[in-house]
Amino acid sequence: MVELSLRDRPAIVTGASRGIGREIASRFAEAGGEVAICSQSYEDVEPVAEELTAAHPGRVVPVECDVTDRDQIRNLVDTALDEFGEIRVLVNNAGGSDEPSNTIHRCDEETFEWMLGLNLKSQFMMSKEVLPAMVAAGGGSMVHMGSVNGLFGIGLSGYSEAKSGLLSMSRNLAAHYGQHGVRSNVISAGTIETATRRDEMENTEGRTGESSARERWLDQYPLGRFGRPGEVADTALFLASEFSSFITGENIVLDGGLTTSLPTSFINEVYQTDEVPTRNDHE
Repeated sequence: MVELSLRDRPAIVTGASRGIGREIASRFAEAGGEVAICSQSYEDVEPVAEELTAAHPGRVVPVECDVTDRDQIRNLVDTALDEFGEIRVLVNNAGGSDEPSNTIHRCDEETFEWMLGLNLKSQFMMSKEVLPAMVAAGGGSMVHMGSVNGLFGIGLSGYSEAKSGLLSMSRNLAAHYGQHGVRSNVISAGTIETATRRDEMENTEGRTGESSARERWLDQYPLGRFGRPGEVADTALFLASEFSSFITGENIVLDGGLTTSLPTSFINEVYQTDEVPTRNDHE
């Protein structure tokens, strides 16, 4: 029986000082993995590495790395190779958006280029630098953090376009390097309730002033809640492990049903789906 383990599968997880990245690193260390984690600030990532190493069977190594800087990326990869001897897993997690909810006519060229650099070019550079080591190790798994923003028109021009481009990049990696044992997949997550995201939602009112942004967004999710960092981490662990050994070139949509439906309030009004079904409903 295949064991859900990352022993003998050294990994790099970018953007791991907090939130989803930290949770992924924690899962990997819990599964016995050796993990190099990075953040722009060594002071942010060092205590995380110490805490996770103390709490789990695996070993976590902190590295300072700005993922938009090619030289720092190379240093991250070299450090992981020096520490572990090989690299079998890459999680391209670092990224984000600090832009407002821009439509295209509000998104200036500088912001657009910055979003592409942070959310697409950086993942391209990380993948390119890790590829030789992964092929030399006999193969491995790349997991790229996408977003539902890349799947349909939800806003955040620049960020969304980058996440859409990431899907194509991952498919090309899967198609070109599968013969060398390399797998590549994307996790397209909906709203994940990290501490930062929760504060943003609760402190932002809807445009009408009738409800908070959190309440309005929750109405878009059939499951009635946002995702949890641990749920993303579990998916990343599955894709990194041998449990997913025949999965490559795929996009795993982790969104609580967001992309499957219209707002829950509308569905309830039209179809009365809030009624509790009984066995006699079909008679």
